[in-house]
Amino acid sequence: MKISNRVKVVLIGGIFLLVIIAVFIFNTPKTFYGNDEKSIIKAIHSIPGYEKDSISILAINDVDDSRVVGLLVDESPGYAQFTRNKKGNYKWHFIEVRRGESFSTFLPDMTDKVKRSMMIVTNDKNEIAKMEVRVNGELIQQTFNPKIAKVTWIELPESIGGHRFDDYKYYGKDGELLEG
Repeated sequence: MKISNRVKVVLIGGIFLLVIIAVFIFNTPKTFYGNDEKSIIKAIHSIPGYEKDSISILAINDVDDSRVVGLLVDESPGYAQFTRNKKGNYKWHFIEVRRGESFSTFLPDMTDKVKRSMMIVTNDKNEIAKMEVRVNGELIQQTFNPKIAKVTWIELPESIGGHRFDDYKYYGKDGELLEG
C-alpha cells in the first residue's frame, strides 16, 4: 500500500504539532495557588530558594482580596502574601523571612479599607514576653507567651503619611529588659 504525498504531509504536520503542544505543556511552569494550607506550602516550595525548606503555617488572615500567611520557614519567622484573582484563586506575590530570628515584626500591605497593622511572628525559641514601641508618639504595648510559635496582630493608630516607630523595648517573662 502506497501512501500519497498529501497523507505524508498531513501525518508529519500532525506529529510536529503534537510535539510542539507537548513541549509547551511540559515546559510551562505550574502555578500553585494559596487556596488552603497544603497549596500554600506547594506555592512557597515553587519559589526559587524555598524549594527544600520546612514550612509551618501559623495563621492565615484574609482581608478583601489579600491573604497574609504567617509562617515559619526552617523555624525562622516570616510571612507570604497572596492576592485573589478573578477566578477566586490566591496567587503568591510576596514572601519575607527573617532567617535566624525568633521574634520578627512585619508590616504587610493588606488593603486601604482596614487600619494598618503590625504582624509579629514568633517561634518556639522566643524569649520575649512583652514589647513596647512608640508609633507616631503613641505607646503601644503587647504581651506574648514565650517559647510558643504564634502570629500576633497589633492594630496601629491612624496616620496620615505613614507610621514612625521609635523606642522599641523588649521584656522577658520575669519583667527584665532584654537587649536588642
